[in-house]
Amino acid sequence: MASFRFEVVTPECIVVQQDVEYASLPGKDGQFGILANHAPIAAALDIGVVEFGPRDGERQQLALGGGFAEMDGSTLTVMGYTAELAEEIDVERAQAAKERAERRLAEKEADIDFMRAEIALKKALVRIRVASNNRHSK
Repeated sequence: MASFRFEVVTPECIVVQQDVEYASLPGKDGQFGILANHAPIAAALDIGVVEFGPRDGERQQLALGGGFAEMDGSTLTVMGYTAELAEEIDVERAQAAKERAERRLAEKEADIDFMRAEIALKKALVRIRVASNNRHSK
């Protein structure tokens, strides 16, 4: 199988830098996949799960907090606002963030930033899902 360079970076660090055969990204219009020799592309990414690795077989996952992707030649670069590999996710912290966001969304007070609370909830749910998927695949 042909491979390509896959890089995930955030403002804080390089999260992934390896050769892969396949990557699946959370686009604004839904999940989409990238294989080697893909046409050049630039895409806005949503909060969601990034999956990468061999085309057939066990893949790694990370929780992405939105960002952008660019496929240029033989390199796919994901520039994420946040990105956490499954094994790095603190599930207790993610669960606490989920509960906090749910409480804020349940409040009917005018000073609540509902959009921010919805984003926090979505990020927490993705982190929990990625961490759970990682535990079940072991």
